[in-house]
Amino acid sequence: MNKMLTASLEWVDTRFPLTKMWNEHLAQYYAPKNFNVWYYFGSLALMVLVLQMITGIFLAVNYKPDAGLAFASVEYIMRDVDYGWLIRYMHSTGASFFFLVVYLHMFRALMYGSYRKPRELLWIIGMFIYMCLMAESFLGYLLPWGQMSFWGAQVIISLFGAIPYIGEDLAVWVRGDYVIGDATLNRFFVYHVVLVPLLLLALAVVHIIALHEVGSNNPDGIEIKKNKDPKTGIPLDGIPFHPYYTVKDIVGVTVFAIIFCAVIFYAPEMGGYFLEQNNFFPADPMKTPQHIEPSWYFTPFYAILRAVPDKFLGVIAMGGSIVVLFFLPWLDRSPVKSIRYKGWIFKLALGLFVVSFFGLAYLGMQPPTPTKTLFAQIFSVIYFAFFLLMPWYSKIDKTKPVPERVTD
Repeated sequence: MNKMLTASLEWVDTRFPLTKMWNEHLAQYYAPKNFNVWYYFGSLALMVLVLQMITGIFLAVNYKPDAGLAFASVEYIMRDVDYGWLIRYMHSTGASFFFLVVYLHMFRALMYGSYRKPRELLWIIGMFIYMCLMAESFLGYLLPWGQMSFWGAQVIISLFGAIPYIGEDLAVWVRGDYVIGDATLNRFFVYHVVLVPLLLLALAVVHIIALHEVGSNNPDGIEIKKNKDPKTGIPLDGIPFHPYYTVKDIVGVTVFAIIFCAVIFYAPEMGGYFLEQNNFFPADPMKTPQHIEPSWYFTPFYAILRAVPDKFLGVIAMGGSIVVLFFLPWLDRSPVKSIRYKGWIFKLALGLFVVSFFGLAYLGMQPPTPTKTLFAQIFSVIYFAFFLLMPWYSKIDKTKPVPERVTD
């Protein structure tokens, strides 16, 4: 049996670099030995991406991308397809968990400076993944053809109309018609099921290749490639990704699966945050919901949009709140990478940023009032100040000495 397996592997290796890929990306890829719990979320994001693609295929088999049949087809999946309710809840819950692990993954990069040299391109690729994820979520949000799906898409697409000169034509092009209807649903279905998932998958592969080229960051922000064994060339502070971190990631996946299943089986709607009450009613162009709000993972940016009185400037502010993240590697001028060795100014700024993000997320879910708008404006200023003032405060911040080797 061993001879047969060896011969089969040799046959494959002469035609496809299977062993080479295994060694380069797992068995002989050396990662820092001091990874902590914050380093679970990258692998979890990849796992949820695969989960979303698999459940999406099963849903697409029974879904009808037709304005007259879409809502009924979702009800058919929930009520008549064997385990259709489970697949639908796995997909809807998976969307929220996808954003949750991605936000935690990005926050870890903020803490430990994973966007700093030589990982600038890695961060930019990750940001493109994030934007594709936002597009994928927005496109899929319309497909159930419920009240909130319809009117949420109406609000978002209308934002394109705020762009001078080309806005109205662009909104018509996105809709495929002068109103949201069958043409819109069809093209959103194609984009959601085919185009954007292919982009996401391709970017995820490129992201992993770029990561393994420059090497993983660590909580100390120290480059382990600088300290290698002179004989073997192996980093002194590195350990093989397999089996050490594959086993560690299994622990993270197990804990994640327990929480994920608990939500699916006991609270799939999560009090209306994952599945809104209005989305259990079919789309009605003649009846506007009392309060229109996007999914929870978009609400910080929606609150920034509403905080600006002028519609066009609000769209600019909302777009700028995402675009500014692309420039993060060049905004941070600190001599150290990790928050462990940065001073109190950066820690205070990061804390205020987190408070502003959660504050904006909450306000984006609430009906607008003068008081809430004022708080949204304050939190928006703090949000942008974190990035725009970073070249100044990161430079004057007093830092601690960074050790030569990683710490346990």
